[in-house]
Amino acid sequence: MKRPIVITGGGTGGHIFPMLAIAEQLEVLGVAKNELRYVGSRRGQEKDLLSGDIHLTLLPGRGIRRSLRPQAIVANVGAVISLGVAFISAIINVGIWRPRVIVSVGGYASFATSLAGALWHVPLVSVELDAVPSASQRYLVKHAALRCTAFENSMANCVTTGVPIRAALEQLDRSESARSQLRNVQIPPVRTNNDVVVVMTGSLGAKSVNTAVLELAKLWSTKDSLTIIHVTGRRDYEFVKNNAPSCSGLDYRIIPFGEMNELWALCDVAITRAGAMTVGELCQLGIPSVLIPLPGAPGDHQTKNAEKLVASGGALMIRDFELNATFLASALELVIEKKITMSTATASLARHNAAQSIASHVLEIAR
Repeated sequence: MKRPIVITGGGTGGHIFPMLAIAEQLEVLGVAKNELRYVGSRRGQEKDLLSGDIHLTLLPGRGIRRSLRPQAIVANVGAVISLGVAFISAIINVGIWRPRVIVSVGGYASFATSLAGALWHVPLVSVELDAVPSASQRYLVKHAALRCTAFENSMANCVTTGVPIRAALEQLDRSESARSQLRNVQIPPVRTNNDVVVVMTGSLGAKSVNTAVLELAKLWSTKDSLTIIHVTGRRDYEFVKNNAPSCSGLDYRIIPFGEMNELWALCDVAITRAGAMTVGELCQLGIPSVLIPLPGAPGDHQTKNAEKLVASGGALMIRDFELNATFLASALELVIEKKITMSTATASLARHNAAQSIASHVLEIAR
């Protein structure tokens, strides 16, 4: 068997799905499944999302909290100790595997393996999903053989590839006929001329966004030209469900989770956070949006992601601290009014076949 290719990252779905997308294209380009090794975190979603007949190694570790509160300091001491243990394990693993190349998609789960690869002189491909690289990626820049970035930039050793999205989503059919058919099979069917707004803020959800959308539904309870599909996440589902208004006109649907391929196919306008994968998917599919960046995200990267779409004319941004139903209603009305031109603007940022492009660069370096 050839020396493997290691793909590392994780902690959240926003890192795991790009790992899978890149791996999918590496297999298309001829890399056998047993030549791929995945390395993630025990604390993340990897054990659930990276399943099946694959080589998966999970290391200890957690992200560093950016706070001086006593609880955060104690947690950070534990995080540093875990990182040390992970680093020792990674040095041993990389030494045994002797990979041809390490592909890092970022996140705290990738740092130990990427740094161990540098010590073993293994080429590193850094896949930078956000508008600004993470702290771990900035530290490892000098060790990277190549940096694949989501957005255009003039930094050294970079190639702009876009955000790697799995083939099933990249090939999503958003034609009028396909969307009309999909509307008709919903239970109940979506009214023909309704604008469909999808609210999605991750598997847990976001209390501030969920509360604002709930209040918006009360404000617009008689609005009969709109369907809101509110994906609450598991944490707030009961809260939203129990406080939902009785709507005489608004088609307001509350679900804890959803199949994103189907929801993005239905969607006219999105209300979301501004994580790298979400932004990449919106660009890929040309979905205009109201973006509410996660406050306190490392390096404020979600705000920087959102600013890219806002600058293109494809989105409006609301800061979390100023979010309320009235402000959200004004922003959403404007996006719905301009959805066609904003869709075109969003799509202008898309880099198609990003996963294939990254996989090709990885193989060039592996050879």
